[in-house]
Amino acid sequence: MAKYRSTELGRRALFYVIAGASLLTIVAAAPFPALAQTGLGPGSGPLRIGVIGAGREGGALGTAFAKAGHPIMFSSRHPEQLTDLVAAAGPLTKAGTVEQAIAFADVVFLVVPYSAVEQIGKDYGKPLATKQLVIDVSNPIARRDGEELVKWVDEQGGAGLATQHLLPGAHIVRAFNAIGSAKVGELGQRKGEVGVPIAGNDPNAIALASGLIKEIGFEPVLVGGLAMGRYLVPGTPLAGEHTPVELKEIASTLKSDKS
Repeated sequence: MAKYRSTELGRRALFYVIAGASLLTIVAAAPFPALAQTGLGPGSGPLRIGVIGAGREGGALGTAFAKAGHPIMFSSRHPEQLTDLVAAAGPLTKAGTVEQAIAFADVVFLVVPYSAVEQIGKDYGKPLATKQLVIDVSNPIARRDGEELVKWVDEQGGAGLATQHLLPGAHIVRAFNAIGSAKVGELGQRKGEVGVPIAGNDPNAIALASGLIKEIGFEPVLVGGLAMGRYLVPGTPLAGEHTPVELKEIASTLKSDKS
């Protein structure tokens, strides 16, 4: 069964890449970040999504993807406390431990305080590296995670490269890093009018992330490789609510490093 699922995911990812190849090439040497959007192919079917971190943002994103037809497992250190979230999010959702959510998932959303990412990497780095996609929604915030951690993240080249360092081998795409949880459902109803900037190095993972983002009503905008993840945090020009065109224009003014 594991071999079958891995094969099916590989075929699915290949389909996505072929379908959007002209849009998903990251040209590291280009003076501006590459920008791309793509969508899930017809008949691709639902993906099982494990959400590590079931706070406001994780709850909002998991609920949105459940409404789009994807089975969801919310997880935390105390899954017994997630009864109300599961009831509100609908019949496609359930709760479990972090270990259970990773084992359950085709795709993992990492939505935890950034100070927790290192331990998650130590405990679950190997199984996370087997997933086709890990969407990194976690942000380093000084008042919560500490000034020293934020300084370390900056020294690594920003949140995207820092997460890759902490989760070696994982197929990471940063996304949803600066859209408030209270607005996820509302903005998604506008069907492509609101863009979500994303950053990643792996074309297959980018394609999967882009398709999922489209499914809940947003338009993915690839701003470059994981080095551009430094800008996918609250307080940067890419944060907040923007149209896809606006995101492309803003991203073209930002410094792009090879990643």
